[in-house]
Amino acid sequence: MLSLKSFSLVCRLQFLTAEMSGGKRRKCDCEVRIGHSLNEAEKNHVTSRRESALECLKKHGIHCSLDKLPNIALLASGGGERAMVGLLGSLVALSKNDLLDCMLYLAGISGSTWCMASIYKEPNWSSNLEAVKDDFVQRLLQPDISFKKKLVTLKKYYRQKDNFSLTDIWAVLVLSKIVKKIDESTLTSQRSRHSKDPYPIYTVIDMQSRFDQLEAEKFVEITPHETGYSIPGAFVDTSCFGSHFDQGVKIKDQPEIDMLFLQGLCGSFLADLEKVLEELLPLIKRKLDKEKNEKLIIMSKEMNKKDIKEYTLYIYSLHSYWNLTCSEIWTVIVKCIELVTHWMWGTTYNFLYNMAAEEVSPSILKEEKRHYVDAGIDINSPFLPVLRKERHIDIILSLDFSETDPFKSLIKTVDMCKDLHIDFPEVPNDLDDERDDPKDFYVFEGPNAPTVIHIPLFNKMNCGDKEEIGKWRKTYKTFQLPYDSKMIYDLLEKAGMNIKDNKEKLLTEIQKVIKRKTS
Repeated sequence: MLSLKSFSLVCRLQFLTAEMSGGKRRKCDCEVRIGHSLNEAEKNHVTSRRESALECLKKHGIHCSLDKLPNIALLASGGGERAMVGLLGSLVALSKNDLLDCMLYLAGISGSTWCMASIYKEPNWSSNLEAVKDDFVQRLLQPDISFKKKLVTLKKYYRQKDNFSLTDIWAVLVLSKIVKKIDESTLTSQRSRHSKDPYPIYTVIDMQSRFDQLEAEKFVEITPHETGYSIPGAFVDTSCFGSHFDQGVKIKDQPEIDMLFLQGLCGSFLADLEKVLEELLPLIKRKLDKEKNEKLIIMSKEMNKKDIKEYTLYIYSLHSYWNLTCSEIWTVIVKCIELVTHWMWGTTYNFLYNMAAEEVSPSILKEEKRHYVDAGIDINSPFLPVLRKERHIDIILSLDFSETDPFKSLIKTVDMCKDLHIDFPEVPNDLDDERDDPKDFYVFEGPNAPTVIHIPLFNKMNCGDKEEIGKWRKTYKTFQLPYDSKMIYDLLEKAGMNIKDNKEKLLTEIQKVIKRKTS
């Protein structure tokens, strides 16, 4: 195994050989980076963004020097379509109240990444958010993507990827039904299009690290420039994430992941089989009971020749859409059976395979492939990526779109930060009494830790008493059909109220941090 020093020497020799042979200078195939510093592109983006934040605060009569300006990260939890629409409503309210430009980062997880993927499709979306919102909502109300188009996309995934998994099937057949779009653009294509927007961070987890209880290697961040393990500090250029690596050298290209697959990767909450059984079995039982009561019999013995003919033509039409040979059809069938049997999600080549990296657990370095899935399976909010010391975050604005307990992810983060020796404020135990009727604004502080402002989606301020909060939660379940127009606009309003009603409180907390940094 090459040491890092030896590997760097090899790259240098390759570079010199290219020069001596009269060839053009080329970038060395050294996309893997071991280190905790931020990449230069992110640094430049945040530096520019801080200037915008300084001007934003001046609009509110808050003046400070650039070096005392608080770094603010906006975090959005998971929660399916509820999180997607809730984040959109929150962003619109932040914009209307001249607060959005204060945010340096926007970090999402699970359903909130579906919103991020849509808005970041638009260059400098924060400068024209109202129009972006209208287009987004209209798209959500459109009919589902045609089955033929879905099959074409699925065929492309199957034929072009070495690591076809249930995530591909989920993204194409199910997720596209929610977001109403098959977005084949890439995250890296957005690199120069969002100079006026918060820097985006998408979050997933390494499922094997979770099983092996490797706390530091669980959370993986995906940004337009780099992808990797936030805490130990191991990254690869995002354009190469998913390609085949050995000892830090890319040995085989794979197609760069597109935005549809990225959303499927971040929002693959079905990858948690225990959760699936817990949530879906009762739904399946109710559906079967309903079908039994309606005497709905599928594929009965009484199926006549006409039924068989129609079924045969249907199978033939699928074959035509896929344009596969008989051998390939059986390969697909066997592959799907294998994926379901082993519940294989997010299979991806490991860019750290066979590398020498003391900061990373040896068990990760030995695996040629990893499985990346919805981070909400573990902690339903992306605190870990923004807690990287190099990002110097002073304030975390945490928007919680969870279905029930709005404090669960917060408390789990406290415990994990203790294990990893990361500064994070304590959360009082008496919050248990407020799980079913939370307030709309919580502030948590601690020595050397960022100030955490936590805002539950449904609360006693925008809903009313505990009974009303319960009704809103039941209306917006995680497992349900796509929302209709009324549900979308009602949710946009509720989420927006949480920002509008707490504008002055938020500005007060910003001033407190400035005062603390100054003193």
